[in-house]
Amino acid sequence: MPRIQADAFQSDCSPEQIRAAVVAAIAEDRIGLSLQPVVSTRSQNGDHHVGFYEGLIRIMTPQGRVVPAACFIDAVSGTPLMQELDCAALRCGIALLAQDPGLRLSINLSPESLFHSPYSRILQQLVQNDQCQAERLILEITEQAAMIRPVATGKAMARWRAHGISFALDDFGAGQTSLGHLRAFRFDILKVDGTYATNIARDKDKAAIMRAINDLATHFDMLCVAEHVSSPEDAAFLTDLGVDCLQGYLYGRPRLAQAPMLGHATQQAASA
Repeated sequence: MPRIQADAFQSDCSPEQIRAAVVAAIAEDRIGLSLQPVVSTRSQNGDHHVGFYEGLIRIMTPQGRVVPAACFIDAVSGTPLMQELDCAALRCGIALLAQDPGLRLSINLSPESLFHSPYSRILQQLVQNDQCQAERLILEITEQAAMIRPVATGKAMARWRAHGISFALDDFGAGQTSLGHLRAFRFDILKVDGTYATNIARDKDKAAIMRAINDLATHFDMLCVAEHVSSPEDAAFLTDLGVDCLQGYLYGRPRLAQAPMLGHATQQAASA
């Protein structure tokens, strides 16, 4: 335990040590969100306006170091601690929405959190207290997670969508895609796995796949977002293809939320 207090989340720490450090971070309220812009391709004069931000969970060590999810997520996935982290991330997101009335924010959640009573209570309190905040919240679910319990997931989504909360299908195309489930769920936003956007301007196969996905999103009235966009060439190609929004290092690395995050995307951001 003294080692964890001195410097948590080192590469040689065991999963048990990491989980203990996560428990301490939650108890001491050292959880935050790093925000990455998702920009619209429908802006004027080439000025990419931010459509919304994705909030990525971070932990702060007692020494003030910001720890990205890659350092702890594997150790907590599949354990009840994952739901506790999801609750903490949701509380952080709601606080940011309250702080900035112009902010629209997406937050990731794990497969079981939609059915986790504490998580549902936080959402219920949100929709009761501030409908406008609820309408600016987007919950991101991976394709793989949605397919674990498709019927229950669909019912949970319908419950919260009735209160204005939006849902995004994350990493579309990374797993075993079921077009039937895509039709049944009717997500509001379709986020295409980043492997398809990378070097798309030079890859005819990727271009054909992205064109088909974008057509599907348009047919089902879903906003289409291309992830991992890192080059101007790929951004221009995706824009010409008609993709609604772009997300990636070209428009900003995730940065820890410490102030209102409104405005236009920049191509430089402090990483966290």
